[in-house]
Amino acid sequence: MEGLYIIGGSPCSGKSTIAEMIAEKYDFNYFKVDDYLEQYMKKAQENGKPLSARAMQMSPEETWMRSPRLQTEEELEIYREIFTYIWEALNTFPEKKKIITEGAAFLPELVSAVGVDKKHYINIVPVKDFQYHFYSQRPWVPYILEGCTDKKKAFENWMERDALFAEAVHADAKQRGYACLVTDGSVGIDEMFRTVCNLFEL
Repeated sequence: MEGLYIIGGSPCSGKSTIAEMIAEKYDFNYFKVDDYLEQYMKKAQENGKPLSARAMQMSPEETWMRSPRLQTEEELEIYREIFTYIWEALNTFPEKKKIITEGAAFLPELVSAVGVDKKHYINIVPVKDFQYHFYSQRPWVPYILEGCTDKKKAFENWMERDALFAEAVHADAKQRGYACLVTDGSVGIDEMFRTVCNLFEL
């Protein structure tokens, strides 16, 4: 998989935008993991993976009104449950064309376990205030929280979960020697793109 480049990290950090820019500039295949998350979780459910099975059946109230720390721990475990399916999908791409892929599912521990080189994997995480500001402006957020009895609390729990997730990814990436960029809005997307390309040595 020498032609594979991976962007991990947490939501609202610019991963998708930068991956799209790389795909366009360098004519890479682009694989967005989030587009297939439900498919992989269903597969995990069929294969007896407990947390994926539970998550597929939970209501918004059950999902978002839990402790953010518990949500974070379960999100990490779900990514562990489905990573095999993601890796299998990546190996179906033609070898003649390079691949850029991104998603929160690319945890440092999982990427390290399959032997991805440090020049082919980076993480991007946002600071909490940046994440909160931009998520609060996204028009589809109320639909995700539909059915919650206290939407404000549900949103706060969601944001805290993602902040805890970002902390966990950042710490694990640092421990394993993988690059991790932190975005707070002070650097434009073009500069972030150039930084990522330099880290990938593109």
